Amino acid sequence: MQLEITGHHIDVTDSMNAYVREKVGRVTRHFDRVINIHVILEVQKGRHRAEASLHVSGNHIFAEAQADDMYSAIDLLADKLDRQIVKHKEKVKDHNRQQAVNLAATAD
Repeated sequence: MQLEITGHHIDVTDSMNAYVREKVGRVTRHFDRVINIHVILEVQKGRHRAEASLHVSGNHIFAEAQADDMYSAIDLLADKLDRQIVKHKEKVKDHNRQQAVNLAATAD
């Protein structure tokens, strides 16, 4: 899995980089077919914003979060990504199950 972290109007420190890698890297616990993740950290008018774009096998997932603190925004972003990746995993799992049921029905 490739993880790219960029900052707009903010310098991404080593501690921020490590924090993003730790939090966003959690998505691989739920779904191991993540190809790459691009995280953008940004400050706009005093609001800290974090957004991520994930490319998984056959799909693209996007999430963003805003908070008063960059670390809080990263936490919110990680939670949103977790929910979306679990939802994607369930869709893939249900889709494969539906195909197997259809094959079994046609074999009978």
